[in-house]
Amino acid sequence: MPNKVTDLRSALDLLRTMPGQLMETDVEVEPMAELSGVYRYVGAGGTIMRPTKEGPAMIFGNVLGHPGARVAVGVLASRKRAAVLLDCRPEDLGKVLCKSAENPIPPVLIQEPAPCQQVVHRASDPDFDLYKLVPAPTNTPDDGGPYITMGMCYATHPDTGFSDVTIHRLCIQSRDELSIFFTPGARHIGAMAERAEELGQKLPISISIGVDPAIEIGSCFEPPTTPMGYDELAVAGALRGEPVKLCRCLTVEERAIANAEYVIEGEILPHVRVREDQNTDTGYAMPEFPGYTGPASDQCWMIKVTAVTHRENPIMQTCIGPSEEHVSMAGIPTEASIYGMVERAMPGKLQNVYCASSGGGKYMAVLQIKKSVPSDEGRQRQAALLAFSAFSELKHVFLVDEDVDCFDMNDVLWAMNTRFQGDADIITIPGVRCHPLDPSNDPSCSAGIRDHGIACKTIFDCTVPFDQKERFVRARFMEADPLKWKGVLPNE
Repeated sequence: MPNKVTDLRSALDLLRTMPGQLMETDVEVEPMAELSGVYRYVGAGGTIMRPTKEGPAMIFGNVLGHPGARVAVGVLASRKRAAVLLDCRPEDLGKVLCKSAENPIPPVLIQEPAPCQQVVHRASDPDFDLYKLVPAPTNTPDDGGPYITMGMCYATHPDTGFSDVTIHRLCIQSRDELSIFFTPGARHIGAMAERAEELGQKLPISISIGVDPAIEIGSCFEPPTTPMGYDELAVAGALRGEPVKLCRCLTVEERAIANAEYVIEGEILPHVRVREDQNTDTGYAMPEFPGYTGPASDQCWMIKVTAVTHRENPIMQTCIGPSEEHVSMAGIPTEASIYGMVERAMPGKLQNVYCASSGGGKYMAVLQIKKSVPSDEGRQRQAALLAFSAFSELKHVFLVDEDVDCFDMNDVLWAMNTRFQGDADIITIPGVRCHPLDPSNDPSCSAGIRDHGIACKTIFDCTVPFDQKERFVRARFMEADPLKWKGVLPNE
């Protein structure tokens, strides 16, 4: 049956047909810390502190202070669920994303009324208040404020006219203000805002919340796979086989995702910086994907909000920072980037890639390599170097043979314990820019680190030397006849 997912609502409808994949509750929930605290126990996964597990998505239907609104969390907090929503096998997600990035279908602008604009609230309205209009959760009691974690930020470069979509950390600061955090040098919209500031201009921006999961995953691609000028909405178009539909914003010169649940319209102000926790003084921002609560930044840019539009009975979508959901959104595009670059350099050698949950989808990749001839020896390490160049935030790469399940970290560690020697199979590359949210990437942790955010990138080569492959043959069991043992053998 073809995949009929076109927006968040159709994605949730599909999950309802799958036992154990969606939980709905009308128990009243406090958006301040309680909502995320509940989901941590139900199915957040990722690097969240235990107890937790990879469980169902959830819809909270009774959010205190927000009558008529619902909040969905964990839609992508399962690789299996992400695969169903993208209509492929879990082990093929990276390859499917890679193909889509290489064959983009650009978005189109519609003229008919957009679902996201069924209800309109303008900032000029006397009762306009972001705190009341947008049920954004505060993930922990330490958070700097209510955060929008699944907002598809869309903006256009003031010089080139190229547009792009990216997810950024957004915190509600007042009735009509949002702070937005840009990782220095890492995102295209940050570069657009910097250029607009140089020109003394405001940068129009739309923030679409509650969209097709294909958009959420596609938006997380990064250079060099999607360089400046590449609109990541085109990846979602390729995944669905039809273009993403955009509509014109009502109060700013920008476009938004037409079938979103919510759209926030506004402008990024030049020469204005704000402290993220100015209303709470906690010193923290929100939980981030490595599993730590990030420090509040005093260099966030300011968005002056001009309007909020939404569907009737809207569904707010949110994500817990260190959850399996972040792993899906960040890790699968990373897998696609690595696969594409290595495949172009050495076709057929890389069998698959997995950006494991323990690395938050960003810090660690497992590369499954096939050595077929003597000259393949050493190419596995070349593949690791290509992975580092394809994705700068990678810190560790594990290399395994084709007989090791790269998606099973127990199997990866088995290979490390039986095919790896520390004095011969560790390759270190010190002093390379990595990710600022890793607290160990700091001069206080290593004398060789010159600045926060620099790391020693490391390759763990757990592959068997080609000339010794006959010594490392795994136990070979007889294959069972699935027809004879029907009802006994597990279904794939």
